[in-house]
Amino acid sequence: DEWAAAKTLVKPPDQLELTEAELKEEFTRILTANNPHAPQNIIRYSFKERAYKPISYVDQMAIHFSLNGNMILKDSDEGRRQSIRLSTAAEKAPVETSAVTSEETEIKDEESTGDTQAAGDEEAEGSGTAEVAEAAEAEEPPRPRAKEQKLANQFNFIERASRTLNNPMRERACQSEPTPCKNFSATANQWEIYDAYVEELQKMERSKEKEKTKVQIAKREEEKKKGRNLTSLESQSDDITKISKAAKIMERMVNQNTFDDIAQDFKYFEDASDEYRDQQGTLLPLWKFQYDKTKRLAVTAISWNPKYKDLFAVGYGSYDFMKQGQGMLLLYTMKNPSFPEYVFSSESGIMCLDFHNDHPYLMAVGFYDGNVAIYNVKKATSQPSYRSSAKSGKHTEPVWQVKWQKDDMDNNLNFFSVSSDGRIVSWTLVKNELVHTDVIKLSVEGTTMQGPEGLQLQTLGCGTSFDFHKKIDYLFLVGTEEGKIYKCSKYYSSQFLDVFEAHHMAVDSVSWNPYHLKVFISCSSDWTVKIWDHTIKTPMFIYDLNSAVGDVAWSPYSSTVFAAVTTDGKAHVFDLSINKYEALCTQLVVAKKKNKITHIQFNPVYPVVIIGDEQGHITSLKLSPNLRRMPKEKKGQEVKKGPEVEIAKLDKLLNLVREPESK
Repeated sequence: DEWAAAKTLVKPPDQLELTEAELKEEFTRILTANNPHAPQNIIRYSFKERAYKPISYVDQMAIHFSLNGNMILKDSDEGRRQSIRLSTAAEKAPVETSAVTSEETEIKDEESTGDTQAAGDEEAEGSGTAEVAEAAEAEEPPRPRAKEQKLANQFNFIERASRTLNNPMRERACQSEPTPCKNFSATANQWEIYDAYVEELQKMERSKEKEKTKVQIAKREEEKKKGRNLTSLESQSDDITKISKAAKIMERMVNQNTFDDIAQDFKYFEDASDEYRDQQGTLLPLWKFQYDKTKRLAVTAISWNPKYKDLFAVGYGSYDFMKQGQGMLLLYTMKNPSFPEYVFSSESGIMCLDFHNDHPYLMAVGFYDGNVAIYNVKKATSQPSYRSSAKSGKHTEPVWQVKWQKDDMDNNLNFFSVSSDGRIVSWTLVKNELVHTDVIKLSVEGTTMQGPEGLQLQTLGCGTSFDFHKKIDYLFLVGTEEGKIYKCSKYYSSQFLDVFEAHHMAVDSVSWNPYHLKVFISCSSDWTVKIWDHTIKTPMFIYDLNSAVGDVAWSPYSSTVFAAVTTDGKAHVFDLSINKYEALCTQLVVAKKKNKITHIQFNPVYPVVIIGDEQGHITSLKLSPNLRRMPKEKKGQEVKKGPEVEIAKLDKLLNLVREPESK
């Protein structure tokens, strides 16, 4: 009675136990006929339209199983043959089955008669089979009729189909209210037509007057802007330009708050320990100017703006012949040390630059590829306004220095350039084009070579630096790669006024004293800085700084103070009136071994110097009181100030040097 027993459900141990509500909850699953793996973006070439076009229809059918088989008709020849073959096989089968059944009955009889051993059973079995065979031979029973069997299907398959639901189509419509209509009628006669034309003409005249007033207002605003600060270079939209000035002021305020301690030091801090240093001075680091895009470029030129005393321009390039690439020209202000005011890029490295004295928005620039250019800061473009070319007589070597000169007789802008190709060229801006004139060629004495067909070839010296006299307009000095300094005149292009055997290596910088008309200074890679009187062939003072000197600069406030920078990362500040034998300050400015200082410049107003290095950084430093000491007041006497005092101060020193020669 197993069926009557209570049935117990067997559950796996990890089966979830769900409530009735959860069990009754239905989960619907919608199957779509789309194949998720079918590509949707097949594009093929249409020969009809001669273009590549996307295919709209993609075959969505996916075949999971396929089997090739043969189905045969029953009435065909092959079908009849198969049915005969199957019927004959069925006829043989019942004879064998009847023999087996008789054997089974015999065995059962013998088993019921008694229990015998296994061996006895086998013998009885054998005898039983013999008897059955004999009986079969004696009496042949009638053959049973074979059952007709159905033809077996050659392959078994199941068909399954599912139909997806098609979303019913919906119609959506909206009806708008009809627009109100009004009937209007009027008669148009000649007077009304005439009045309409007159009104239209009056409107046109008013609009023209408004445009005229707008143009006049714009011109007035432009004239006002000329006296204000330099306009932004970047071409910005109208909305941004409205707030650009306010944003610039805000940015400067934020920077002033960020670098408040440096601003306070710049304005008020004076190193009190100078009183105990015995005339020695120090340089206090202030802001550091750097820009992401100039990290791999060296500072190749620095120049302060003559009008805006906080603004200075920096040229970027490379002194390495093997690492030439693009250059950058940046303008920084001390009011915003975090980002440059203006950014210009150039295809070739910038080697030198100079601001115009009367037009502080114009900059003359010399490039490594021998070109010169004029940049206009007022124009909102990153390209120079005027540029030389191979047709207009550009230099064939790098341009090492450019200097603005006074306008020519026709009031055309004019500047000079010096290059390694030995040419000193005057560039004049005539009708928006730079016209060149070779002022002088630096021919080296005793270097004529015998050319083909008896020609005499003159080798030219390589100019590296030059400077024009502050008062004598035609006089200028040129330093060369051979170490010589030539005193030249603008009016004599064939010969030099004088030649100074100045240095053993290239003259990196030469500069006239801003006060004394006869004195100039030069520095070289041969580790020396020399002070000269241009009327005497030998130097007045020689200073060995134990490393190649990259740049030297006179101070604007004293005729006896100058600063030099060396490639070992040090800045040296001298004051000849206090100590004419050694520097008052020698300070390490750049700490890294691979980095070198390239240039130094004094601010024209503030007691600040800026120093550039090969990593593209500009460091500003404040001079301590000992480095800018002015003459003290004596009892009952007023302190004399001015150029005359500075000239007398330097003359006194020069007389000390000249005395032994005169004796």
